[in-house]
Amino acid sequence: MNLRYPTSAVRILLAVITVSLLGACATPRSSAPEAPGAADPSTVATAQLHALFDEAWDIVMQNNPTWASGLGDLRFNDRWPDRSLAAFAARHEEARRILASLRDIDRAALSPAEQLNYDLFESDYVQEVSNYQYRHFLIPLNQRGGIQSADQLATRIRFDSEQHYRDWITRLATFDVYMDQTIALMRQGISEGLVHPRIIMERLPAQIAAQLVYDPTASPFYSPFKNKPDSITQAVFDDLARDAQQAITTSVLPAYQRMADFFATEYLPACRESVGVWDTPRGREYYEKRTMDYTTTTLSPDAVHEIGLSEVARIRGEMKKVMDGLGYTGTFAEFLEFLRTDPQFYHTSADALLQDYLATSKRIDPELVKLFSDLPRMPYGVKPIPDAIAPDTTTAYYSGPAADGSRAGYYFVNLYRPEVRPRYEIEVLTVHEAMPGHHLQIALAQELGDLPRFRRFGGYTAFVEGWGLYSESLGEELGLYKDPYSKFGQLTYEMWRAVRLVVDTGIHYKGWSRQQAIDFFTANAAKSEYDIINEIDRYIAWPGQALAYKIGELKIKELRQRGEQTLGSKFDIRAFHKVVLGSGAVPLSILERNVDAWIASQ
Repeated sequence: MNLRYPTSAVRILLAVITVSLLGACATPRSSAPEAPGAADPSTVATAQLHALFDEAWDIVMQNNPTWASGLGDLRFNDRWPDRSLAAFAARHEEARRILASLRDIDRAALSPAEQLNYDLFESDYVQEVSNYQYRHFLIPLNQRGGIQSADQLATRIRFDSEQHYRDWITRLATFDVYMDQTIALMRQGISEGLVHPRIIMERLPAQIAAQLVYDPTASPFYSPFKNKPDSITQAVFDDLARDAQQAITTSVLPAYQRMADFFATEYLPACRESVGVWDTPRGREYYEKRTMDYTTTTLSPDAVHEIGLSEVARIRGEMKKVMDGLGYTGTFAEFLEFLRTDPQFYHTSADALLQDYLATSKRIDPELVKLFSDLPRMPYGVKPIPDAIAPDTTTAYYSGPAADGSRAGYYFVNLYRPEVRPRYEIEVLTVHEAMPGHHLQIALAQELGDLPRFRRFGGYTAFVEGWGLYSESLGEELGLYKDPYSKFGQLTYEMWRAVRLVVDTGIHYKGWSRQQAIDFFTANAAKSEYDIINEIDRYIAWPGQALAYKIGELKIKELRQRGEQTLGSKFDIRAFHKVVLGSGAVPLSILERNVDAWIASQ
């Protein structure tokens, strides 16, 4: 899952927890004996815990107002995030205060379910507090997202009342402050040696330039004013549109011009030539921690690298079986080149590619009841990735539904250059990003109303992406991969995630060059050269995140095999999936505990 929730950190949502200086903490427990008739300690502790959850969630929403808007929480709908250095420092202190408040609650008095909530919440804030020391908030954008594509927020929020439009206009009018804070962060990053590699930052000038239009109505920020809702009169809407044009002219466009100038004259010249995070202050230490955070394990980068090499060798054997079944007599490299270049595997138009994605999605949906007893109520749709970022981003990504039910989930597909996007990948990509992959898992988690919001709308990358990759292996049970090339496409995607373990650790821990990583990827997977380069540049920009997929998938497969071997004919795949998904996204150790308890109960 890529972008799935707008995200760029270890936890799909909660990695963005940044909390501001706000009021009261949970009431500390007393060490004095209970008076006769006093409330039950479990009741008191549970009430304190959930009061802290609610307080912390409100702080998260206030400090991430664009995310809040996307979830349907409109309390801060007229704001951008505060990116000042003072705000980051204040949020760090607030996170420490929340952690201290949590530890004032009597964990022993809680029920086992509430103890799990306590432990996960504590883990989130320990990670948040610990990661501040590495100061990677000084790198606030990359080639796949940032303030240069802030207009995409308009596609994730509602515009069906006059107030929604007025809130957007206020955001437009204050965009210059948001930009200046971002530039100040980047300048501080230069001074502390925290900058991205030049090779990936060279993609940014074109993205910034796309925002520099002469006519404000041509700005993507103006897109909400292209369609008037019935609830607003034409006269009022005309006034709103004029105000939006004024705000774009006086705030948005000058801000992007400042960014373009700063980027060309200061930032790009300061970017480093190396590509691994090892070549930044405390870089190896940072990567070791990112490895553990993203995988929710204690694995070292070296151990992950070896797992990757082992998986690459195993999957190569599976690929060889498909080649033999096709009667192919050439070398593995020749077969990959055949898949990358033969026109039979590619559409010639973006529309034909989109229709293929749509048809595949519809073909999968009726088969899901074979494997799942619970399906989400929230639907999903298929949309093209916006043109402005399509050249620099991945093949597809998923964006979750709004918490208030006002927006469905969306499977975004890349239609840029359809001649390099193989048809044999469509089935496997769809089961990963849509159903039964990200949409099924994320939408079901949001519908677990008995869980606190930080769990319903949060997640662990190893679980979320591990589930997406595990879902790819369900394709045959759903009637997919009947064509041998499509089966090879599934193996290509599994190989892709195994390669990630090797190249991500290679780049960021072992000193691999960008070309060395590209060559290893090219030698082992049938992805197109264009996709491979975009993928390697993604790993360069996002150290450690790519490790989560394969590590999570291996754990889910291990637990399924354990259940099948232990229970034999009593094993029920629908019940297994219900257990895996029934607690939302959790660390892999908690998932293992849940599955083991279910096996024992059978």
